[in-house]
Amino acid sequence: MPRVALVTGGSRGIGAAISKALVAAGYGVAATYAGNDEAAAAFTKETGIKTYKWDVSNYEDCAKGVAQVQAEIGAVDVLVNNAGITRDAPFHKMTPDQWHAVIDTNLTGLFNMTHNVWNGMRERKFGRVINISSINGQKGQFAQANYAAAKSGDLGFTKALAQEGARAGITVNAICPGYINTEMMSTIPEKVMNEVILPQIPVGRLGEADEIARCVVFLASDQAGFVTGSTLSANGGQYMI
Repeated sequence: MPRVALVTGGSRGIGAAISKALVAAGYGVAATYAGNDEAAAAFTKETGIKTYKWDVSNYEDCAKGVAQVQAEIGAVDVLVNNAGITRDAPFHKMTPDQWHAVIDTNLTGLFNMTHNVWNGMRERKFGRVINISSINGQKGQFAQANYAAAKSGDLGFTKALAQEGARAGITVNAICPGYINTEMMSTIPEKVMNEVILPQIPVGRLGEADEIARCVVFLASDQAGFVTGSTLSANGGQYMI
């Protein structure tokens, strides 16, 4: 039986690339999404990857969703915590709702999802938890106090949980993408892209979602069994730590 991977936010952008790459590597894959039914249906039609709709910020939704995935596809061996949102604003204008929405999805969502697969991984003595953080969780970013706090928290979560999982055969790692060529980046004006963003990136280009997906496939593999508690920076040299 192939191992089963569950990818949150797995039907669009970086998540879609991760889902496809894991299928190509031989995994059974389930992808979650939060709200775009049309995009999820199109993704399933294109790839054959089944999608499930729930809000990762809601613990009960995660418990029910994981149970459904495991009943229909199999026990989750690989969890990719990719789902995330932004609600950007300078701090003096940031509302409590903007703060909590981002923290609840981008940080508490990791607890909600991982907590619902952790015991099964412990029992089977195998698991891979891969958390998609961000370059802005490493260096901070103007008008993203909420996002940077959550993504930095993802790294602390990764390091702590890796210590708990190691003796049970579970690795926990994080990936910090830099600027990636996704639908969100296409909204940036060409002048800003060429004069502000690209000059910050030593390799001189945006990353591609497939490049992040290949990082995930490696960390999910048996070959990465000695890698845990690590942060893999995939940012074209923009921020070196």
